Amino acid sequence: MLPHLAALVVEDVREVGSGVKITALVSSDQACCPDCGAGSVRVHDRYRRRIADLAIGGRAVTIVLSVRRFRCETAGCPRRTFAEQVEGLTFRYGRRSLLQRGLLEAVALALAGRAGSRLAAHLRCRASANTLLNLIRTLPDPPLRQAPRVLGVDDFALKRGHVYATVLIDIEAGRPIDVLPDRTATTLEDWLREHPGAEIVCRDRASAYAEALSKAAPDAIQVADRFHLWKNLAETIEKCAVTHRTCLQEPDDQGQEPPFPPSRSRNCPRVSGPVPSANATPLSRSCTARA
Repeated sequence: MLPHLAALVVEDVREVGSGVKITALVSSDQACCPDCGAGSVRVHDRYRRRIADLAIGGRAVTIVLSVRRFRCETAGCPRRTFAEQVEGLTFRYGRRSLLQRGLLEAVALALAGRAGSRLAAHLRCRASANTLLNLIRTLPDPPLRQAPRVLGVDDFALKRGHVYATVLIDIEAGRPIDVLPDRTATTLEDWLREHPGAEIVCRDRASAYAEALSKAAPDAIQVADRFHLWKNLAETIEKCAVTHRTCLQEPDDQGQEPPFPPSRSRNCPRVSGPVPSANATPLSRSCTARA
């Protein structure tokens, strides 16, 4: 029923509050060093771990596991002591079982922060929004064997004016896929040869990118992104306006009335004569409010 507990000797199972508590210990008499891989039977110490497991019957499960710390008997191994791990159940510094961690990773990838935390509470695997986000950050990136169909190439500044790098983006998926340490043609050319398959490349106007694409992906269609299209258009219009600036005539504003007469309220009479002083009687409230 519980294959991930097959390597344990279950001593006690009891109901504690709204959950289930399982007390167990490891059945094997030795453990392997994580550095050199040699087995050891010399026990250095014992302690207990509390591991949160998947729910059973809608109840949260906690495994109280008695763990031994062994001494490595290999002379040249830098690790002197190590704690035993149960395959399929525990991992270093983990307070959750591998099954519960896998469940929370799937929830985090599907719903991420707060929504994933609410679903995890219903599954009796409580985890905060930050915990789920940290699980996503620790997941390894999927291996990239070929470039996406529509590849975006652009540079960005690690230190403005001094150090620049290149970011590669999957345009259809809308996510970055890799970062190159510089913006030279050789680096991009090597990446394109290792990851073929790009049919359309959206790049900026750097000549280094154009050179790399011409050599490594000659069949790919090179296009400019929206930002650089607008920038090219703005620069062309500015050059055209500067070139034909002498063809424009200066406007003649002398003797012309202003295009819009000054507005005034209908109910406020037009005041003629000198401007009243600060001690003069103010206008009525209705005229003042409309003004």
